[in-house]
Amino acid sequence: MIIRSAEFEISNSDVRKCPAGDKPEYAFIGRSNVGKSSLINMLTGNGSLAKTSSTPGKTMLINHFIINKQWYIVDLPGYGYAQRGKESREQLRKMIESYVLQRRQMTNLFVLVDSRHKPQKIDLEFMQWLGENGVPFSIVFTKLDKLGVNAGHANVEAYKAELLNSWEELPPIFETSAVDKRGRDEILDYIEQINSSIE
Repeated sequence: MIIRSAEFEISNSDVRKCPAGDKPEYAFIGRSNVGKSSLINMLTGNGSLAKTSSTPGKTMLINHFIINKQWYIVDLPGYGYAQRGKESREQLRKMIESYVLQRRQMTNLFVLVDSRHKPQKIDLEFMQWLGENGVPFSIVFTKLDKLGVNAGHANVEAYKAELLNSWEELPPIFETSAVDKRGRDEILDYIEQINSSIE
């Protein structure tokens, strides 16, 4: 798939104010500082589309970006940022849940996982919750450029083995790096396939 245009459309905290219409939406979510904004910018070829920050937990809103005037990338707030107060965390949880469960245009949720870390309880629980609610999702391993080829592959395989303890089959899995652009074509081709099947 060729990205001809990628433009910011709207930010909000209320799922009812998301764009009208029936364009498919591909949402990206993960723990704070997993490299979500960098990945979105890499996929769209626009380095300043999603705001990247060295401060975790910057995305506090649901951000819609219209791609090729035909479908959306949706940047969701990161979860599990400990520095936030309890009230703020609860507010974010409700916002994420309402989008993920109520937004019928949401076609696939890409769950981002930092490839450098062992499986984290918060990610595993989130994926379990998605499975229980029948939410279509894929797993995207990020920051693979920070590991050697063998170490990165070993980490991903260990993660898959952990998931298979509680899952009968795994969702689609992508290995990416915002730095060397690996995984870009695979994710965009996957989105293109889904878009074609919807049409």
